[in-house]
Amino acid sequence: MEKTRELRQMMGEELQGLNMEELKKLEELLEEGLSRVLKAKDKRFLEEMSALERKVSQLMEDNHQLKQQMEKQFNIKTHAIEQGQSTESITNICSSADPPQDQDNNDTSLKLGLPFPTDFER
Repeated sequence: MEKTRELRQMMGEELQGLNMEELKKLEELLEEGLSRVLKAKDKRFLEEMSALERKVSQLMEDNHQLKQQMEKQFNIKTHAIEQGQSTESITNICSSADPPQDQDNNDTSLKLGLPFPTDFER
């Protein structure tokens, strides 16, 4: 019964019977609790930010590697076209130059042609 009353008082209820000293004590308890909650929230926020920063870093690295693969394929295609090789042989050259990919990658099409000039500037 006493704990229920204390809990209600911490929720701001049933305060009418408290004197000034009891109200000050309750205020201190609430401020200490709020301080702990804020510290826990800040810690969680920093942990989540750190995890997101690691994810951004990994995605940037993956993006960089993909750009390098695209540039490599573009250079192979350009060289093959300059040498007058057929479309089929260019496809075979590019396929053999690709590193092995996961089986989850469903897009196996090859698009021939020059990319837009801004594709490799990013």
